[in-house]
Amino acid sequence: MSIRTCKNGHTFDKSSSCPVCPICSGEEMGEKFGDEFPKLGAPAFRALDSAGIRHLSQLTNYTEEQLLQLHGFGPKALRILKETLNEKGLSLSK
Repeated sequence: MSIRTCKNGHTFDKSSSCPVCPICSGEEMGEKFGDEFPKLGAPAFRALDSAGIRHLSQLTNYTEEQLLQLHGFGPKALRILKETLNEKGLSLSK
């Protein structure tokens, strides 16, 4: 791991070559998504953001396979979102 500092002065450990600051990314995603979504990793939030998904109810239009095809969205994020949807009486498309 290497220690990096972003343009906003946040210091963080990074094991990959990805230049994204997890602190800045988390803050940005929190502003876009509010507290409607459960806590997900920054890559999963960026994947949802790039697909234009901003509300949990929009996920009902997507299948598991479609979400897993989004770059940065993996099985853990899928499991967390499915649990959250279930708690709200919603589900992914079949």
